[in-house]
Amino acid sequence: MNKRRWVAVGIAVVLLVFSVVSSTLSRKAEDKKELSQVNELLYGTNEPQEKTEVDGSSKEKIVKLVVEGTIINDGTSGLFSSGGYNHEAFMKQLAKIKKDDTVKGILLEINSPGGAVYETAEITRALKALQQDKKIPIYASMESQAASGGYYIAANSDRIFATEDTMTGSIGVIMSSMNYSGLMEKLGITDATIKSGALKDIGSTSRPQTKEDKEVLQAFVDSMYGRFVKTVAEGRKMNEADVRKLADGRIYDGAQAVENGLVDAIGYPDQALKALQKDHGLSGAKVITYTSGSTNFMNTWLGNSLAELQGIKPKQEDLVRNIVESVGTPQAPKAMYLYGGE
Repeated sequence: MNKRRWVAVGIAVVLLVFSVVSSTLSRKAEDKKELSQVNELLYGTNEPQEKTEVDGSSKEKIVKLVVEGTIINDGTSGLFSSGGYNHEAFMKQLAKIKKDDTVKGILLEINSPGGAVYETAEITRALKALQQDKKIPIYASMESQAASGGYYIAANSDRIFATEDTMTGSIGVIMSSMNYSGLMEKLGITDATIKSGALKDIGSTSRPQTKEDKEVLQAFVDSMYGRFVKTVAEGRKMNEADVRKLADGRIYDGAQAVENGLVDAIGYPDQALKALQKDHGLSGAKVITYTSGSTNFMNTWLGNSLAELQGIKPKQEDLVRNIVESVGTPQAPKAMYLYGGE
């Protein structure tokens, strides 16, 4: 066989191998796509899904975001979630808005007593980014309550609405704990903690609180309180000194909040929406909400069926434990933007 024939054979072999590999990869890609579709059918998707509330132009959308319940990341998302506020899902909704250029306005509906400092600050940071980077107006509508952290996330909104009976305010930070050292002494129980420094067990329930303990914890809370005051002052365009006069932890109804400048107007969510549409020329915009994920077989059938079996559905005490661990424990109290304490 001459040289040309060897070259031709070589080229044919290469083309054959390339064809087989290409066909295999294509088949795998199709299988992967089909598998993805099957998984989505069975398990759904964790990505937010749009739900139309009011028909309108798809080129202009107003998103209604809802914060319902205590703002904590309690780790109960998924098949057997406890319901209520889901921090992971809410942050995904904000991320989706960031990628969607058709979103022209946000109505933030709040019914919350506040919650954890970190999660509250994370929401506020993301909302401010949407205002500044995408120039999206945000109108907040307070429902039954928007206290402490609930007010915190509303403070930077372009306009804030509340009903006359809304409970708001409670601007401040709280760190709750109990001390059992006196009872332990009466029972003859001794704290035998070994620690590397005098403040390593600060906030302990099993030894008396020292003056230094109190000073350190108070400074810690005061630092967070200062950030809260600054957030309100910047959002409401008020002097920090004036905010501090209002921010002694007391609560206000909606009418009082309008009088002292914490709220712009009295109104329900539908009135806040109409104001947003009128003020920003969005009367023809589609109004949407987000669901936390698509409806799926596993959540609707398996969740409803298997959850009833012993040992699968989380017990009420387990759900409570998740919340307690999120907001702190008696041994390790956690600062909160929360009305009424833990």
